[in-house]
Amino acid sequence: MNKINYQKKLDQILEGFDGRKPTLLLHSCCAPCSSYVLEYLSQYFHITIDYYNPNIEPYDEYIKRKNEEIRFIREYPNINKLDIIDCDYDNEKFLDIAKGLEDEPERGKRCLKCYNLRMEYTAMKAKELGYDYFATTLTLSPLKDSQVLNNIGYALSKKHDISYLPSDFKKQNGYKRSIELSKEYNLYRQNFCGCKYSKKVLENTYKSID
Repeated sequence: MNKINYQKKLDQILEGFDGRKPTLLLHSCCAPCSSYVLEYLSQYFHITIDYYNPNIEPYDEYIKRKNEEIRFIREYPNINKLDIIDCDYDNEKFLDIAKGLEDEPERGKRCLKCYNLRMEYTAMKAKELGYDYFATTLTLSPLKDSQVLNNIGYALSKKHDISYLPSDFKKQNGYKRSIELSKEYNLYRQNFCGCKYSKKVLENTYKSID
C-alpha cells in the first residue's frame, strides 16, 4: 500500500489561503513538539493550543508538561497572540479506554485509542467554538505513524463536520528543529510518551540493557 505524503497535502492547503489566516485549534502533546509546529504554522493561522492529554501520569508529570507549554507560548515571539485551552486532567477517561490493553506494545491498540481520544476531544472543541480547522502535533514524533494519525483525523473530520489539517511535521527537519527550539527555550523534554504503560516499556528496556 502506497503511503500518502501528508506534508504535500498540507502544502497544497496552505497555498490556497492567499494571505488570509484561518483559525486553528491545535492539539499539543507537549511544549517541545508544539515548538516547531507553532513556528511553522503561525505564519498561516491564528492558533489556539488545546492541551488535552489525560494519558499523562502521574499528575505531577502532567502539571510539569502543561506548565512548560504555557511558558513556551508566553515566551515565543509571534506576530499573532497564541492562546491555550487548559483542559481538565480527565485521567479516568484514558484509564477506561486502556482497560484490557495494558500490556499492548507501544503503537498498538491502546495507543490508537489514546490518539483518537485526544484528537476527538480537539475536533469536538473546534466545532463547538467555531474554529476553521483542527490538527495535532503528534505527527512530529518519529515514533508515531503519520499515516495512522491522519486517518484518524480525517475520520473525525467527517464524524464531527469540522475541517482537519493533515500533517507530517517530522518532514522538512521538523523534529530536528523542535530539538533546537527546546534547547533555545530550555524546555523540559520527557523520555516517555506519557502514560504509565509507556513508562513501564521504557523501564523494561533499560533493564534489558543493564
